[in-house]
Amino acid sequence: MNTITTQKTIINFLMRIVVVFICIICIFPLFWMLVISLKTGTQTLDPSIWLFKPTFENYKEAFLNRNILDYMKNSLIVVFLTTVISIFIGGLAAYGFARFEFKKREDLAFWVLSLRMLPPMATVIPFFVMARMLNILDTHLVLIICYMLFNIPFTIWMMRGFFEEIPQAIEEAAFIDGCSRFQVFTKVLLPLSTPGLIATAIFCIINSWNEFVFALFLTSSDAITLPTTVTLFLSISGVAWGEMSAVGVITILPVLVFAMIVQKYMIRGLTFGGVK
Repeated sequence: MNTITTQKTIINFLMRIVVVFICIICIFPLFWMLVISLKTGTQTLDPSIWLFKPTFENYKEAFLNRNILDYMKNSLIVVFLTTVISIFIGGLAAYGFARFEFKKREDLAFWVLSLRMLPPMATVIPFFVMARMLNILDTHLVLIICYMLFNIPFTIWMMRGFFEEIPQAIEEAAFIDGCSRFQVFTKVLLPLSTPGLIATAIFCIINSWNEFVFALFLTSSDAITLPTTVTLFLSISGVAWGEMSAVGVITILPVLVFAMIVQKYMIRGLTFGGVK
């Protein structure tokens, strides 16, 4: 008995070491980027320098001379509108998949989900051509449309599970009380699926904020978003590693703080409905 207990203790200890090791591997690039952002231009060229006096010159340069706040504003506009529209359209479609019986329903649901699997590089060229024909290149509109391409299927996939969890008897009681189909959806189902809505919105926000390929190919100056600004620090004279790292930290910080604040809603949403 003591032997078995000892073996379990050793296994648990080794597992914890493995988990800690994996966490260190995952966190180290972020830590390295933070360290580079606090170095001077000369120090960034020597990775062996670990002890130095931190400087915020790279952050000052990013905010004062690189117009980072304008790019952040573009990201916020695109992320907000994309999330709201995707939740609204995707929620209605998810309700249809959850409550209505029709031919090829599961096939259609899988086809919608398969759109989420499309790599951005496979669709960015057609989008570029169409956006150029419609004269909407380098606008918020083209990014919102492209981001909805992967956010709406994701919303349908997530919200369908939440709606199916709600008993139909609740809807039938609302119908008896005189509610229309749309009133049942907005006044009964949406409040009951609030954890799912919050979890879905969180993932839409994170996906849209981090998106890089569409923003890089479809914008150039007016609608450029924060993740693509790292390319501004590449030149024929070299790479401005310090400023690039500072912008990287500025880019991930809002999402990191946001994820830490809403992590309980993310876990609750994922364990309540669609992804089980």
